[in-house]
Amino acid sequence: MNPDRKAHLEARAQVLKAMAHPTRLLLIEELSVAERCVRELTDAAGADISTVSKHLTVLREAALVAAEKRGNQVFYRLRVPCILNFFDCVESVLKSRAREHAVFLEPEAG
Repeated sequence: MNPDRKAHLEARAQVLKAMAHPTRLLLIEELSVAERCVRELTDAAGADISTVSKHLTVLREAALVAAEKRGNQVFYRLRVPCILNFFDCVESVLKSRAREHAVFLEPEAG
């Protein structure tokens, strides 16, 4: 594999890995509505502030979210709202899988 292509694929994998946790997916969904401070995200996730901060760091390092300090609070926003299009695609996969599973479970006619 060409080194440039490999590096590009590894960068894609980093973004996908950053999203590959239920709490981080929730944080992305929360930020899709509006920017939020850490306290609001902590409340939404139902986790302690250090855990949410670690998840936000992963998302920030993958360039999915941006942080802005205002006074003694840090506010987060999505850097690339188009990531939500990917979620639509994932939902399509889940629906397709559910349909296939339902067909598999249906009793044969006869």
